[in-house]
Amino acid sequence: MLATSLARALAARGIHYGWVMTALALGYGVCASATLGIPGVLLVPMAAEFGWSIGDLSGPLALRMTLFGLVAPFAGALMLRYGPRAVLVASAVLLIGGLLHAMTMSTLWELWLALGTVLGIASGMTSLVLATTIATRWFVARRGLVLGILSAATATGQLVLSLLLLRQGRVGSTVAARQAL
Repeated sequence: MLATSLARALAARGIHYGWVMTALALGYGVCASATLGIPGVLLVPMAAEFGWSIGDLSGPLALRMTLFGLVAPFAGALMLRYGPRAVLVASAVLLIGGLLHAMTMSTLWELWLALGTVLGIASGMTSLVLATTIATRWFVARRGLVLGILSAATATGQLVLSLLLLRQGRVGSTVAARQAL
């Protein structure tokens, strides 16, 4: 009902409703891709906090990237069968569950489960498959532009949120260094 009234209001202004879908997919893509970049930035602090080696922490991250690539073809089939909305909701539930589990984990097997398996599957379910689905279902003339915008969500999410974390890390280490003096 909201979608229908929003589509009518936008059509009255000459705006295609597909741009709403593009904006929503862009927002989700930025958030989902941030889960791929954030753990890499946090490797050293996590190693220090848990006493694990960088190798211990890198294994689950490699599994996550592997699953990210392996799940994409199956995600495309799921989108064809159940629709993008169902796959996006399933991906979001897995993403949130994986992040919550990662925030509360304390053992290495939980790291493999949360960051490696769950986040790998969640981010792989929507990667470029969602961008392609939105572009082909909603656009003809601007399909390439939409695909480019949604493809940029992956890099944007990793870049922006990784830079924010790095900045926070520098601020925290500066404060700690001043307190030590």
